[in-house]
Amino acid sequence: MNSSILIIIAILAFGFYLGIRARKGKEMQLEQWAVGGRNFGSLVMFVLMAGEMFSTFVFLGASGAAYRLGAPAIYIFCALTYIVPFWILPPIWRYAKKYNLLTQSDFFAKKYASKSLGLLVAVIGVISMIPYIVIQLKGFQIIVSEASYGVISSTLAVWIGMLIVTIFVYVSGIHGSAWTSMLKDILMLVVILIMGIYLPIHYFGGIQPMFETLEVKKPGFLSFADEGLSISWYISLCVIIALGQYMWPHCFGASLSSQNESTLRKNAAILPLYQIVLVFILFIGFTAVLQVPNLQGADSDLALFKIAKDAFPSWFVGLVGAAGMLAALIPCSMLILTSATMLSKNIYKGFKPDTSDEMLAKLTRIFVPIISLVSLYFTFFGGDTMLALLTMAYSFVLQLFPSLLFSLMKKNPVSKEGASVGMIVGVALVAYLTLTEATMAGIFPDAPSFIQDLDIGIAAISVNIIFMFTVSAFKRKGKNTILHENVSQKNIS
Repeated sequence: MNSSILIIIAILAFGFYLGIRARKGKEMQLEQWAVGGRNFGSLVMFVLMAGEMFSTFVFLGASGAAYRLGAPAIYIFCALTYIVPFWILPPIWRYAKKYNLLTQSDFFAKKYASKSLGLLVAVIGVISMIPYIVIQLKGFQIIVSEASYGVISSTLAVWIGMLIVTIFVYVSGIHGSAWTSMLKDILMLVVILIMGIYLPIHYFGGIQPMFETLEVKKPGFLSFADEGLSISWYISLCVIIALGQYMWPHCFGASLSSQNESTLRKNAAILPLYQIVLVFILFIGFTAVLQVPNLQGADSDLALFKIAKDAFPSWFVGLVGAAGMLAALIPCSMLILTSATMLSKNIYKGFKPDTSDEMLAKLTRIFVPIISLVSLYFTFFGGDTMLALLTMAYSFVLQLFPSLLFSLMKKNPVSKEGASVGMIVGVALVAYLTLTEATMAGIFPDAPSFIQDLDIGIAAISVNIIFMFTVSAFKRKGKNTILHENVSQKNIS
């Protein structure tokens, strides 16, 4: 057994220990289990929210994007992603605290006084999170296989990983995710900084020589294209990422565990520090372009591991693998926890409103292993279509943003009917556009290139907003008409 495998096993075992120990001294009522009793301070919130946002995408996807795309890969640096939560999360937390709300669905149901809208949001959320879990598990398979030099079976590894996550989520809830996030963040920072600094120096003599060599050997690789992956595409994608990031139910739910509003604002202000780490991930991808050439398609996501094996000893590859495993499992834990909570509290109770709180807490835990098994099934038998489903799922949760934003206003101009229709139309349009592989260029063939290059999600959310306001206006007009008729009847009487 090589040193890489020993390190992977040891860190995975330590992560499991932390996840179980996290419940020590706490009574795991549903509020404590799901949102930590709303008592997480700045440090815990920082690592927890970072744990949700920096998953296997950072380890595999970001370096792979730099390898494939070059300059357009900087879309991972989206400052708007941190500006939006600075303004919207505090009022959301305040409202949730006031009415003891635990999930995103609870928030919509209370804000719009509509259990049916809450149910719709829960269904959209759960459907969106399953492919997200599967993508993490598929990334976990790749990481374990690569880091163990093919010795550990990817099938066995994903079963063990999911078993560990299921147990500590069942036992410790969000506390387990928070504690293991700390271990994950430390490992990720160490591994990424070492690789991002060392590799350019090792192969090129420094970071500047790396860029100079890239420009000579791959002209234009470090520039945006005039059409296609252009500045217009980049801006539209950043807007979509920023608006959609905290519409993921697990990110939304994690924010409710904060100690107070100030903690959320501090977290939004300091979380961009992670952007510094992402710079070094790009350096890894750029180095791999020249040192590990000709990786095609999905294989480009292996760039980080391919170059790590060439440049580092096996024990360090074990650290890389362990960090990558935790980067997959921690988001999985929050996704499973949030899915279970929404299934019990918002979907099951939606059909059986007389369910007691004690029964609800039991059901939530029962749903944890069920969701894990469903996710494992799609991991093994879902094929490669899950990536397309994840892209579609991101655009699904994005459709929740308009009605959420207007619900924060003192006088909400959107009715519950308008919010529901907007979401349904937006989700249906996303599904159609994704499955037909439509693009803005295909929809508007005569439009200028800056319109054609926009991400297709812009079209879906625009149509959502149009329907949302149109239906709300008709509903408001109908109410005014009824009110006028009632007044007239009273005057006649």
